[in-house]
Amino acid sequence: MLLTHTVAGLRERLASEPSVALVPTMGNLHAGHLALVEEATRRGECVVASIFVNRLQFEPGSDFERYPRTLEADVEKLKRAGCHVAFAPDEREMYPEPQEMTVTPPAVARQLDGDFRPGHFEGVATVVAKLFNIVRPQVAVFGKKDYQQLHVIRALVRQLDFQVEIIGVDTVREHDGLALSSRNGYLDLEQRKEAVRLSASLRRVKQALEGGARDYDAQLTAVTRDLGRHGWRVDYVALRDRARLAVPSPTERELVVLAAAWLGQTRLIDNVEIDAR
Repeated sequence: MLLTHTVAGLRERLASEPSVALVPTMGNLHAGHLALVEEATRRGECVVASIFVNRLQFEPGSDFERYPRTLEADVEKLKRAGCHVAFAPDEREMYPEPQEMTVTPPAVARQLDGDFRPGHFEGVATVVAKLFNIVRPQVAVFGKKDYQQLHVIRALVRQLDFQVEIIGVDTVREHDGLALSSRNGYLDLEQRKEAVRLSASLRRVKQALEGGARDYDAQLTAVTRDLGRHGWRVDYVALRDRARLAVPSPTERELVVLAAAWLGQTRLIDNVEIDAR
């Protein structure tokens, strides 16, 4: 596997590749990222994984500086997963001049996480657009754990006519149901035990709605209150349709319940897809 830190080195390596699949990451890789790489090996002859902690998508005062940088370990994991190229630029390579030109995301980015992380999806859309132009992949693979992000990226591709097929991969979870996340490493032992409450709560909503319940507001309020009673600070618990990420009509059946909440100083997100009756 080639490790390159430059756009020129990456493009030289990819010049003769007929089929490229891209997996964008911020590093500190876990099994969830490696599942994306595995899917990418089925979608392209050459798999490129980017490792770049993108300052643009971190709001001021957030955890940009403390986000784990584990390049050496990440490279070894990518090698074992069958990745062909690891692209790990520094900020000067990715943003050689002030990034005054940015991508304004669509309305779907102004709800849910967009309410609590101003500028986040603008940063995501901008760096992903740059990666698409740098790598020029035929396929790009993203995890469904960042469900709203996936919707934003699909809109980016549709509305700016990128010739990239976007693949969403199901969330990889720990044995107890906790969604894998680089931020899980911030949790202490007691918080890690408590963290599973988030995924368990969303699964209860899924079970209720797939069992025929239609009391949407009551279901979401119950989750919010339960999390609050156990020390969580809830940003949102919301039900949306899967196609548009809009508030669902009473007849909508393909749904997703999404949540973001703080456990101590760590913000966790999760979602569960629902096929309502």
